[in-house]
Amino acid sequence: MKTYLVSLAVGLLVGVIYALFNVRSPAPPVIALVGLLGILAGEQLPPLVKKLWQRDTAEVSWLHHQVKPHMFGELPRCADRKDHA
Repeated sequence: MKTYLVSLAVGLLVGVIYALFNVRSPAPPVIALVGLLGILAGEQLPPLVKKLWQRDTAEVSWLHHQVKPHMFGELPRCADRKDHA
């Protein structure tokens, strides 16, 4: 999670620097990013409908095992958990 926060902070800093120099960002417009979010969310609908239609054994957390890894990726982990426990 720390990596994501650092990435966000650096992105904000670069955005401020771009604004101070009156330079346009090479990043895609927000509308394109919203569209990408819609694609990621839309990819989750067919498996969800299929899972609800089958009504087999109930899983503990479909969101945790299917949606979270696909939409948010794998969060970085510490190399040695003993030091951070």
